[in-house]
Amino acid sequence: MSKTKLLFIAFIFVLSVVKRADAQQTKIAGPSDTLVVVWASGDPDVAEKSCLMYAAAAEKFKWFDQVILVVWGPSEKLLAENEALKEKVNSMKENGVIVQACVACANMYGVSDSLKVCKVDVIGMGKPLTKYLKRGYKVISY
Repeated sequence: MSKTKLLFIAFIFVLSVVKRADAQQTKIAGPSDTLVVVWASGDPDVAEKSCLMYAAAAEKFKWFDQVILVVWGPSEKLLAENEALKEKVNSMKENGVIVQACVACANMYGVSDSLKVCKVDVIGMGKPLTKYLKRGYKVISY
C-alpha cells in the first residue's frame, strides 16, 4: 500500500475519532440550552442586585436560548407588593423571559390575583420544575 493511501486512511480514522469525541461532549453538556432561575428569596436586594439582574442579562445577551423565571414562595409576596420589581419583571417578559409562579405558594400568601394582573403564569410548579430538572435544563436558585 502506498504512503499516500496510508496517510489518507489515518486521516479518516483521526477525523472519525474527533467527531465521536465532539458527540460525547454534546451529551455531557446536556440536552437543553434553557436557563431556569428559581427565585424564592423575599429579600429585595437579592431580587434587584442578583436574581433579576442575571436573568434579564441572560435573556438580553442570549447566553441561553430560553430563560424561565420561576417565582416561588416569599418572592411571590415581594413581587406582588413591590412596584419597581413588577416593572422589572414585566420588562423581562416583554424581552422574552417566561415568568411562572407557584399557585400553592401564591394562595398561601394571598397574592394569586395580584400576580395574574402582572401577567405572571400562576400554576402548579411541582411538575414543571421536575420536568425542567429531568430534561437537564440549567437551574440556578436565589
